[in-house]
Amino acid sequence: MNTNADLLRELRIDRSPGPPPSRKGLWIVLASIVLLTLLALGGWWLFGRQAPVPVQTATAVSLSAGNAPASVLDASGYVVARRMATVSAKITGRVREVLIEEGMRVEEGQVMARLDPIDADAQRALARSQLQAARSQAGSLEARLKEAEANAERLAQLVGRQLVSQAQYDEAIAQRDAMRAELAAARRNVEVAADGLRIADIGVDNTVVRAPFAGVVVAKAAQPGEIVSPLSAGGGFTRTGIGTIVDMDSLEVEVDVGEAYIGRVQPKMPVEATLTSYPDWKIPAEVIAIIPAADRGKATVRVRVALKEKDARIVPDMGVTVRFLEKAPEDGEEPRPGVRVPASAVVRRDGASAVYVVRGDGTVELRQVEAGAPLAEDREVVSGLAPGETVVVRPPDGLADGARVEAGAR
Repeated sequence: MNTNADLLRELRIDRSPGPPPSRKGLWIVLASIVLLTLLALGGWWLFGRQAPVPVQTATAVSLSAGNAPASVLDASGYVVARRMATVSAKITGRVREVLIEEGMRVEEGQVMARLDPIDADAQRALARSQLQAARSQAGSLEARLKEAEANAERLAQLVGRQLVSQAQYDEAIAQRDAMRAELAAARRNVEVAADGLRIADIGVDNTVVRAPFAGVVVAKAAQPGEIVSPLSAGGGFTRTGIGTIVDMDSLEVEVDVGEAYIGRVQPKMPVEATLTSYPDWKIPAEVIAIIPAADRGKATVRVRVALKEKDARIVPDMGVTVRFLEKAPEDGEEPRPGVRVPASAVVRRDGASAVYVVRGDGTVELRQVEAGAPLAEDREVVSGLAPGETVVVRPPDGLADGARVEAGAR
């Protein structure tokens, strides 16, 4: 029994106060708590904070600003000449000399080549001889007519005195009238022979090939000794032209515009043309006409564009990129409201057009806007966006309102 009682006394809790805690241990605990708190805040700052989303941005530009006019459509085409001719002789003949070279400028009427004129010269000599013969015959008939007229007058006096018979007088009158008819025919033959000589002169002139208008030679097609003809003789041994000249003042641009976009193009619309060979040279131009016919195979409509600058660097068949520009507001006309932004900056969110606007603190605001007409690679925004605001170009699908972004220029 005493043993059990001793065991129960040992199981009792000792409630007597222990020794006081040490101050050094308390400071260690407090320092550990502060350190853990700082580590937690640092981890949240490094790993818990949302990383910025890299995006491309652009600035909204006012449509009525003093910048270059907005482009409503971009297209490509080629430089063409409205006046271009392959010059040939009017007759078939052998080339004697060619007086042109590629790149040479010729004036209207300038001799480009000469053909061998032997046949034409012989024809002209024959026509000249025929004219001389006709004139000689007419001169002989004139002399004979004068004699017949004098004889008729003399017999008229004698028949009145009854010194000659009436039959003799009538015969003289008939001979006079016949001579008059022969002289009229001879004079007509002289006119015909003169016309024949003029035609022969034209034949000789046809052996000389002249430029029909002023321009630049772009092709030399014949050489001395070759046969040229205005018609193709077949077999490939006959040339049909001496050379090709182009009126450089008639150069313009032809552009094929898709049927879906032809409504944006209007006559007299300003255009900015850029040659493929000179990408930094912006040439002012203007729409001349919209050809009222469509290409069924390509679904395009041809547009003629006039170049307002003439330069030797512009040559036919050069590739051209054209930008159809908006017309500038006229005097007294209200400036066009709204801004233009890249077309990829306008997206559909919740069934409405919207843009992501970059705020000053690096976050984005999803803002609904009223989108207008397309402007080539840009898009018109009628309302909801102010000039100078920055928008996100091609925003990611998961970009949320208020998200942090890392902006970069487009």
